Amino acid sequence: MCIKYTWTPIKDETRKLIKAQLQRKMASNPGILTEWPWTPLGNFKYVLVAPWAIHSIYSFIVNDGEDRDLSYFLIFPFMLFRMLHNQLWISFSRYKTSKGSGRIIDKGLEFEQVDRERNWDDQIIFNGLLFFLGSRHVTGGRNLPMWRGDGFVITFLLHAGPVEFLYYWLHRALHHHYLYSRYHSHHHSSIVTEPITSVIHPFGEHIAYFLLFAIPLYTMALTGTGSIISYAVYVTYIDLMNNMGHCNFELIPNWTFSLFPPLKYFIYTPSYHSLHHTLFRTNYCLFMPLYDYIYGTMEKTSDELYESSLKRKDEAPDVLHLTHLTTPDSIYQLPLGFASLASEPHTSTWYMWLMWPVTFWSMMLTWIYGRTFVVERQRFDKLKLQTWAIPKYSLQYFLPWQNEAINSLIEEAILKAEEKGVKVVSLGLLNQGEELNRYGGLYTRRYPQLKVKVVDGSSLAVAVILNSIPKETTQVVLTGNLTKVAYAIAFSLSQRGIEVATLYKDEYLKLTKSLSATKSEVVLAKGSGSKIWLVGDGLSKEDQLNAPKGTMFVPFSQFPLKKLRRDCFYHCTPAMKIPKPLENVYSCENWLPRRVMSAWRIAGIVHALEGWNEHECGYAMSDIDKVWEATLRHGFQPLIPNATPNKY
Repeated sequence: MCIKYTWTPIKDETRKLIKAQLQRKMASNPGILTEWPWTPLGNFKYVLVAPWAIHSIYSFIVNDGEDRDLSYFLIFPFMLFRMLHNQLWISFSRYKTSKGSGRIIDKGLEFEQVDRERNWDDQIIFNGLLFFLGSRHVTGGRNLPMWRGDGFVITFLLHAGPVEFLYYWLHRALHHHYLYSRYHSHHHSSIVTEPITSVIHPFGEHIAYFLLFAIPLYTMALTGTGSIISYAVYVTYIDLMNNMGHCNFELIPNWTFSLFPPLKYFIYTPSYHSLHHTLFRTNYCLFMPLYDYIYGTMEKTSDELYESSLKRKDEAPDVLHLTHLTTPDSIYQLPLGFASLASEPHTSTWYMWLMWPVTFWSMMLTWIYGRTFVVERQRFDKLKLQTWAIPKYSLQYFLPWQNEAINSLIEEAILKAEEKGVKVVSLGLLNQGEELNRYGGLYTRRYPQLKVKVVDGSSLAVAVILNSIPKETTQVVLTGNLTKVAYAIAFSLSQRGIEVATLYKDEYLKLTKSLSATKSEVVLAKGSGSKIWLVGDGLSKEDQLNAPKGTMFVPFSQFPLKKLRRDCFYHCTPAMKIPKPLENVYSCENWLPRRVMSAWRIAGIVHALEGWNEHECGYAMSDIDKVWEATLRHGFQPLIPNATPNKY
């Protein structure tokens, strides 16, 4: 059994409930204490923790002996550890579900869910504040020893008994229509869960959960059996089980239950809890299915789904998009990175500089690891799509001594795609120019028997640029580093009778030489008054500042132009809006807006949809009009430039 787009067996009543859940964005009828108290503060909510963190550090430094409270001091570092723990689960879950092995539900994520779940750290702040208060004001909360075995045993006995039992009935109560509509429906808006879905609840629910989990913690404090390790291990256990139960891939091997069959009553699996999110009125337990067995709410297909999920292998895509890291902090913008950052266009922010030690070591790791990795997956029509990242940064593509290593990684990825039966490989950002790999032609010449089609997407990029130029245009400026796309644009514009002006003699000579066999409309006009500038990498600051007021800059390169003018218009790099049926799009492609893909990436998808049986790389170009018409026919839409200067 494998959950994909429908689930069987499902009664009509349950199917209606699932449909209603899919339509909910939050609690349908929010009750009191739905919003977190610090919601109006936005990202400044962390200021609430600052006084406590500062006081705990200061007290630890200035005091000594019995007045130095290590347990109080460690609360803030433990909060940071919990955030890191959750982030690792997010990254690991997205990586595993993108590859496909062990995946439980095939339906994809969307931006709406990412936005709803971006406040997952609220519960860590909430717990942290309560731990600070408890350490100062609860009897037995100060100066905890590092370890006490009796407290550790008490904690897990109380969890297996009162906590699991009370949670089970609280959870069933939350599924009563009165409480469900006011609170718990917010959590069940996510049919396809991520690890952090586990903590996405209204504030009032979190109060109830904390009171439950505080039973062992408070008991340890009152009996004087508490210890730093007992508290830390118990909270980490809760985080671990919560994240695991919502990770959407099965990871507990079946030999675990074969060796010790009663274990199935004391530990749930991701597939077990996944059925609660799809079938709604089943599998209510916290972490131990014991009470589902006792009260008859265990879903009968749990074992079947568990076995089928474990048997799932890595998915072989139909279309593979290859990309690479851009700036050092771009690793946080990957779908495997910070979910909130990945869901927005890539911009450099000041607080990223605070993470430079992590950034530096991530660069070292990618340098040492040196292997292509899966980043994300999508589905469009019947095509399975995947994106793989080459562990190289943009700067490395301009270092000649890195060319061999980069080409080796790209070649390895193409050959691996060939083994997997991939139909099309789109080079995307890896199509860096003639010097690196002859626009991808290096690989098809080296391996002439390739069945997988290598597509650099130049034809669609040209089509997007041509259709971004206003129809009444009679002259454009073409400047910057001239590439395969630039030459094709100049040729197409000349065919249409549109004059192409260059700013420099070397650009003029290169274009006229390239177009010598055709009627050339290329002119050298340093002081051109045209307000349509088609620009590539290498446009100087001086040239941009000298452009006429109201100029529309249209980049033909893969990297955006730095915006220096408030009185000009800036179009984005060649890209198009994607159709709604393209699923599992929950991150932005580099600097592009939501649900917008680069022309180079779309070209590979269209190539596969049309079943074209030739490569489009090297110096070869597909029919531009044919590619454009096919792209529109499959639902991709042109971007409309914003009428406001310095925006798009």
